[in-house]
Amino acid sequence: MLKHYLNRSGQIPTAVHPFVKYEFSRQLKPSDTIKKSDFVLTPYIKTSNLRATYQILNTIVPYVLLWIVAVQAATISLWLLPPIMALMFLFSLRCFSLMHDCGHYSLFRSKQANRIVGFLLGVINAIPQYGWSRDHAYHHKTNGDWERYRGVADFLSTEEFSQLDPFNQRLYEVLRHPLIGIPGGFFYLVIKPRFMLIMGIYDFIHHVFTALRQGSELKNFAQTLSTHQSKHWQSVAEFWDLLLNNICVIGGWIFLSHLWGVGLFWSIYSITLSCSATIFIWVFFVQHIFEGAYAHKTAGWDYILGAVQGSSYLELPTILRWFSADIGYHTIHHLSERIPNYHLAACHRENSHLLSDVKTLRIGDLFDCAQFLLWDADSDRLVSISSFHQTAETIANPVPNCASNGETGSPAVKSLE
Repeated sequence: MLKHYLNRSGQIPTAVHPFVKYEFSRQLKPSDTIKKSDFVLTPYIKTSNLRATYQILNTIVPYVLLWIVAVQAATISLWLLPPIMALMFLFSLRCFSLMHDCGHYSLFRSKQANRIVGFLLGVINAIPQYGWSRDHAYHHKTNGDWERYRGVADFLSTEEFSQLDPFNQRLYEVLRHPLIGIPGGFFYLVIKPRFMLIMGIYDFIHHVFTALRQGSELKNFAQTLSTHQSKHWQSVAEFWDLLLNNICVIGGWIFLSHLWGVGLFWSIYSITLSCSATIFIWVFFVQHIFEGAYAHKTAGWDYILGAVQGSSYLELPTILRWFSADIGYHTIHHLSERIPNYHLAACHRENSHLLSDVKTLRIGDLFDCAQFLLWDADSDRLVSISSFHQTAETIANPVPNCASNGETGSPAVKSLE
């Protein structure tokens, strides 16, 4: 299916899930001729409130019970905590996965139900769901367009990277190492949303005092307030979601710290959120950052190729498939984000004849994928920093094209003399 395009572009055909059965009676098409209408997607966009409710209950109830068990176990022996907390990491991950579905309005039938449940799941994981979902929707609209969207870690182009001094080049590489996802996950969930609210309110107050110092009349002053554009939220709805999330999250911190003790609560809470966020960051990373990933300029960018070649199939053990809500079927998810998680596997099987060359990866491939930290705009591909340095070294110190006896010229030329 994709071999025509891959051979033409110099990319290597990749593997497919070993358990997928192909329907050879269907004609495979070159990837550069694939249209969205070639895929069977519409029947799988059907949502079920009953199934969605069941998923929410079998996620939140065990997660709450695990918290109670962990607190009780800590009074007996701290050695009882690791296996309990390992389950807590996974249920926290599932909360995030279901929140992700709510952001796409694909879990429940009603948009309002998705918003309410998504907000509650966001509170559990301390992240404002509305703003996160808006950013994530932008990722879906631009996946594979590396001029507009630079991946999970704001990657640089080779040209931008070459303009950094050696210290900042090394810092760039270190900050995008997979292990940085552990403190990065804690910052992303626990610190960043609180910081955004504080800085947004500070900017607003500064804006108010500036308007007052300029002697704005009451009518003009009200207009000035209404037209204030914050750098930390993009709409009034996003501000209220951020504010309410912070009130609920900080209120929960205070209540649970008082109930269970500051030290015990924060020890369990910080480790749980850090680990679950790290896993989700890693999963997202390997689904889009890999050798041969579609990484095009805006001109000539194709949405379907961005989904098919810019997203991998992440092969996970059955238990991780459940906890990640089948997000490993990422190509199908990018072809239609309205397909609920409980239909992704079936939709993948239905369209397997069009997905035979989609990149198949596993969590163990993370460190191999993590080397592709730069976007080469000239070749429309992701490259490693080491290959970038090798290319730069070759350009700076070209190897002379010499024969072994010291004479210049190629053997082919000499044979013609």
